Amino acid sequence: MAASSGHIDTGKVRAVLMRPSFSYDREGDEHYQHISALHKSLRGSEASAALYWLARMLEAGEDPLFIARRLVRFASEDIGLANSQALPQAVAAFDACRMIGMPECAVNLAQAVTYLALSKKSNAILVAYEKARGDAQNFPREKVPLHLRNAPTKLMRELGYGKAYKYPPDFENPEDAKQEYFPERLAGRVYLEVTPRSAKAN
Repeated sequence: MAASSGHIDTGKVRAVLMRPSFSYDREGDEHYQHISALHKSLRGSEASAALYWLARMLEAGEDPLFIARRLVRFASEDIGLANSQALPQAVAAFDACRMIGMPECAVNLAQAVTYLALSKKSNAILVAYEKARGDAQNFPREKVPLHLRNAPTKLMRELGYGKAYKYPPDFENPEDAKQEYFPERLAGRVYLEVTPRSAKAN
Protein backbone atom coordinates (compact mmCIF):
# COMPACT_ATOMS: atom_id res chain seq x y z
CA MET A 1 0.00 0.00 0.00
CA ALA A 2 2.85 2.37 -0.78
CA ALA A 3 2.13 5.65 -2.55
CA SER A 4 4.35 6.84 -5.40
CA SER A 5 6.32 8.89 -2.84
CA GLY A 6 7.20 5.71 -0.99
CA HIS A 7 5.00 6.46 2.02
CA ILE A 8 2.44 4.01 3.43
CA ASP A 9 -1.19 5.06 2.97
CA THR A 10 -2.54 4.13 6.41
CA GLY A 11 -6.15 4.75 5.29
CA LYS A 12 -5.88 2.10 2.59
CA VAL A 13 -4.18 -0.33 4.95
CA ARG A 14 -6.97 0.16 7.49
CA ALA A 15 -9.64 -0.41 4.82
CA VAL A 16 -8.02 -3.69 3.74
CA LEU A 17 -7.68 -4.94 7.30
CA MET A 18 -11.32 -4.18 8.04
CA ARG A 19 -12.62 -6.22 5.11
CA PRO A 20 -14.33 -9.45 6.23
CA SER A 21 -12.31 -12.61 5.73
CA PHE A 22 -14.54 -15.24 4.11
CA SER A 23 -14.07 -18.95 4.67
CA TYR A 24 -14.44 -19.80 1.00
CA ASP A 25 -12.44 -21.33 -1.79
CA ARG A 26 -13.93 -21.22 -5.29
CA GLU A 27 -11.92 -24.28 -6.30
CA GLY A 28 -12.16 -26.30 -3.10
CA ASP A 29 -14.48 -27.97 -0.63
CA GLU A 30 -16.07 -24.76 0.66
CA HIS A 31 -17.30 -24.01 -2.87
CA TYR A 32 -19.38 -27.21 -2.88
CA GLN A 33 -20.46 -26.93 0.76
CA HIS A 34 -21.85 -23.45 0.22
CA ILE A 35 -23.79 -24.31 -2.94
CA SER A 36 -25.15 -27.38 -1.14
CA ALA A 37 -26.34 -25.18 1.73
CA LEU A 38 -28.00 -22.82 -0.75
CA HIS A 39 -29.69 -25.69 -2.59
CA LYS A 40 -30.99 -27.30 0.59
CA SER A 41 -32.24 -23.97 1.93
CA LEU A 42 -34.18 -23.44 -1.29
CA ARG A 43 -35.58 -26.97 -1.12
CA GLY A 44 -36.66 -26.36 2.46
CA SER A 45 -38.41 -23.11 1.47
CA GLU A 46 -36.15 -21.10 3.79
CA ALA A 47 -35.82 -17.87 1.81
CA SER A 48 -33.79 -15.99 4.43
CA ALA A 49 -31.22 -18.76 4.79
CA ALA A 50 -31.01 -19.09 1.01
CA LEU A 51 -30.33 -15.35 0.72
CA TYR A 52 -27.60 -15.64 3.36
CA TRP A 53 -25.77 -18.42 1.50
CA LEU A 54 -26.19 -16.53 -1.77
CA ALA A 55 -24.63 -13.44 -0.20
CA ARG A 56 -21.81 -15.47 1.35
CA MET A 57 -20.88 -16.86 -2.05
CA LEU A 58 -21.17 -13.60 -3.97
CA GLU A 59 -19.29 -11.54 -1.37
CA ALA A 60 -16.49 -14.11 -1.39
CA GLY A 61 -16.10 -13.69 -5.15
CA GLU A 62 -18.07 -16.62 -6.57
CA ASP A 63 -18.92 -16.46 -10.27
CA PRO A 64 -22.58 -15.36 -10.40
CA LEU A 65 -23.12 -17.49 -13.52
CA PHE A 66 -22.21 -20.62 -11.55
CA ILE A 67 -24.95 -19.82 -9.04
CA ALA A 68 -27.39 -18.88 -11.79
CA ARG A 69 -26.83 -22.19 -13.59
CA ARG A 70 -27.60 -24.07 -10.38
CA LEU A 71 -30.82 -22.07 -9.95
CA VAL A 72 -31.90 -23.00 -13.48
CA ARG A 73 -31.37 -26.67 -12.65
CA PHE A 74 -33.17 -26.30 -9.30
CA ALA A 75 -36.21 -24.74 -10.99
CA SER A 76 -36.91 -27.99 -12.85
CA GLU A 77 -35.39 -30.52 -10.46
CA ASP A 78 -37.12 -29.39 -7.27
CA ILE A 79 -40.10 -27.34 -8.48
CA GLY A 80 -41.01 -28.46 -11.98
CA LEU A 81 -44.66 -28.14 -12.91
CA ALA A 82 -45.65 -27.36 -9.33
CA ASN A 83 -44.87 -23.81 -10.47
CA SER A 84 -44.07 -23.59 -14.16
CA GLN A 85 -42.96 -19.95 -13.78
CA ALA A 86 -39.95 -20.99 -11.73
CA LEU A 87 -37.85 -21.90 -14.75
CA PRO A 88 -38.45 -18.58 -16.59
CA GLN A 89 -37.53 -16.74 -13.36
CA ALA A 90 -34.26 -18.67 -13.06
CA VAL A 91 -33.39 -18.27 -16.75
CA ALA A 92 -34.10 -14.53 -16.52
CA ALA A 93 -31.69 -14.29 -13.58
CA PHE A 94 -29.04 -16.13 -15.58
CA ASP A 95 -29.51 -13.73 -18.51
CA ALA A 96 -29.32 -10.75 -16.16
CA CYS A 97 -26.04 -12.02 -14.68
CA ARG A 98 -24.60 -12.47 -18.13
CA MET A 99 -25.84 -9.04 -19.23
CA ILE A 100 -24.75 -6.80 -16.35
CA GLY A 101 -22.42 -8.85 -14.15
CA MET A 102 -21.48 -8.14 -10.56
CA PRO A 103 -22.22 -6.31 -8.37
CA GLU A 104 -25.44 -5.22 -10.09
CA CYS A 105 -26.75 -8.73 -10.81
CA ALA A 106 -26.68 -9.70 -7.12
CA VAL A 107 -30.19 -8.31 -6.72
CA ASN A 108 -31.38 -10.33 -9.74
CA LEU A 109 -30.06 -13.49 -8.14
CA ALA A 110 -31.66 -12.50 -4.84
CA GLN A 111 -35.02 -12.14 -6.59
CA ALA A 112 -34.70 -15.56 -8.21
CA VAL A 113 -33.53 -17.20 -4.98
CA THR A 114 -36.47 -15.76 -3.06
CA TYR A 115 -38.96 -16.79 -5.74
CA LEU A 116 -37.63 -20.35 -5.90
CA ALA A 117 -37.56 -20.67 -2.12
CA LEU A 118 -41.19 -19.57 -1.80
CA SER A 119 -42.46 -21.74 -4.66
CA LYS A 120 -44.26 -25.03 -4.16
CA LYS A 121 -41.89 -27.95 -4.56
CA SER A 122 -42.10 -31.16 -6.55
CA ASN A 123 -39.44 -33.53 -7.87
CA ALA A 124 -41.92 -35.46 -10.03
CA ILE A 125 -40.27 -34.34 -13.27
CA LEU A 126 -36.84 -35.48 -12.08
CA VAL A 127 -38.20 -38.84 -10.91
CA ALA A 128 -40.09 -39.33 -14.19
CA TYR A 129 -37.05 -38.53 -16.30
CA GLU A 130 -34.84 -40.91 -14.30
CA LYS A 131 -37.34 -43.71 -14.97
CA ALA A 132 -37.43 -42.86 -18.69
CA ARG A 133 -33.63 -42.67 -18.79
CA GLY A 134 -33.37 -46.11 -17.23
CA ASP A 135 -35.64 -47.60 -19.88
CA ALA A 136 -33.78 -45.75 -22.65
CA GLN A 137 -30.53 -47.30 -21.43
CA ASN A 138 -32.00 -50.78 -20.94
CA PHE A 139 -33.98 -50.80 -24.20
CA PRO A 140 -31.90 -48.68 -26.59
CA ARG A 141 -32.88 -50.39 -29.86
CA GLU A 142 -36.67 -50.57 -29.73
CA LYS A 143 -38.28 -49.65 -33.05
CA VAL A 144 -40.69 -46.74 -33.40
CA PRO A 145 -44.20 -48.22 -33.85
CA LEU A 146 -45.40 -48.00 -37.47
CA HIS A 147 -48.34 -45.74 -36.70
CA LEU A 148 -46.01 -43.17 -35.09
CA ARG A 149 -43.53 -43.04 -37.95
CA ASN A 150 -43.25 -40.12 -40.31
CA ALA A 151 -44.26 -40.97 -43.90
CA PRO A 152 -42.99 -38.30 -46.30
CA THR A 153 -42.66 -40.67 -49.29
CA LYS A 154 -45.03 -42.97 -51.16
CA LEU A 155 -42.82 -45.98 -50.41
CA MET A 156 -42.97 -45.28 -46.69
CA ARG A 157 -46.74 -45.03 -46.82
CA GLU A 158 -46.88 -48.33 -48.71
CA LEU A 159 -44.75 -49.89 -45.97
CA GLY A 160 -47.36 -48.85 -43.41
CA TYR A 161 -45.57 -45.84 -41.93
CA GLY A 162 -48.13 -43.64 -40.21
CA LYS A 163 -50.97 -46.05 -40.93
CA ALA A 164 -53.80 -46.04 -38.37
CA TYR A 165 -52.38 -43.07 -36.52
CA LYS A 166 -55.11 -41.22 -34.63
CA TYR A 167 -54.80 -37.42 -34.80
CA PRO A 168 -56.08 -36.31 -31.36
CA PRO A 169 -57.60 -32.94 -32.45
CA ASP A 170 -59.94 -34.88 -34.75
CA PHE A 171 -61.64 -36.56 -31.80
CA GLU A 172 -64.20 -34.81 -29.65
CA ASN A 173 -63.87 -37.48 -26.98
CA PRO A 174 -60.19 -37.82 -25.87
CA GLU A 175 -60.83 -41.46 -24.97
CA ASP A 176 -61.49 -42.24 -28.64
CA ALA A 177 -58.04 -40.93 -29.59
CA LYS A 178 -56.16 -43.23 -27.22
CA GLN A 179 -53.36 -45.24 -28.82
CA GLU A 180 -50.03 -46.73 -27.79
CA TYR A 181 -47.08 -44.35 -27.97
CA PHE A 182 -44.42 -46.69 -26.58
CA PRO A 183 -42.52 -49.45 -28.38
CA GLU A 184 -44.22 -52.82 -27.90
CA ARG A 185 -41.92 -54.07 -25.13
CA LEU A 186 -42.55 -50.92 -23.08
CA ALA A 187 -46.28 -50.63 -23.67
CA GLY A 188 -48.20 -49.10 -20.79
CA ARG A 189 -45.24 -47.57 -19.00
CA VAL A 190 -46.05 -44.66 -16.66
CA TYR A 191 -43.22 -42.42 -15.52
CA LEU A 192 -44.99 -39.26 -14.38
CA GLU A 193 -47.39 -39.65 -11.49
CA VAL A 194 -49.62 -36.62 -11.95
CA THR A 195 -50.93 -35.09 -8.73
CA PRO A 196 -52.16 -31.56 -7.95
CA ARG A 197 -48.81 -30.91 -6.28
CA SER A 198 -46.53 -32.39 -8.95
CA ALA A 199 -48.15 -31.15 -12.12
CA LYS A 200 -49.75 -27.76 -12.42
CA ALA A 201 -49.25 -26.47 -15.93
CA ASN A 202 -49.89 -22.81 -15.15
